[in-house]
Amino acid sequence: MEVARAANIHDFIMSQKNGYETWCGNRGLQLSGGQKQRISIARATLRNPMVLLLDEATKALDNHVEKLVQIALDRIMMGRTSIVVAHHLCTIQNCDEISVLDRGEVVEKGTHLCLMAKGPKGAYHSHVNLQFQEN
Repeated sequence: MEVARAANIHDFIMSQKNGYETWCGNRGLQLSGGQKQRISIARATLRNPMVLLLDEATKALDNHVEKLVQIALDRIMMGRTSIVVAHHLCTIQNCDEISVLDRGEVVEKGTHLCLMAKGPKGAYHSHVNLQFQEN
C-alpha cells in the first residue's frame, strides 16, 4: 500500500468495491490512462529499485492527471538514479541534470535553472517557451 500511496493511486483503489482485489479487465481496459500510469509507477517501485528508467511517463495525459503522475514521480525518484525520456519538459524540471539532445547529440546539459538562464538562444529555453505557448 505504501507504493500505491506514493504513486497517488491508493485512494482510487480503495474507492473500488473490492479494493486491491478489484478486477480491472483484460490489460486494464476499464482504467483510464492516468490510472494505468500510476499503477505502473507503483508496480515499478514495489521492489525498491536503485535505478528507474522512465520513457514518456506523462505522455497522452490531460493536465490534471499529468500533475498527479508528476507528483508521484517526484516522490518515487527521490533518492534513486532516474533516467527520464520526456518531451513534456515539466516532467524533468526537478532533475539534477538535464541533457538536451538534437539529432542524437547532446547540445546542452545542466539543471532547469541553468539551462533557462541561457535565454532564448538556448535549445532547452526555446523548447520550454514553445510548450508553454501551446498550453
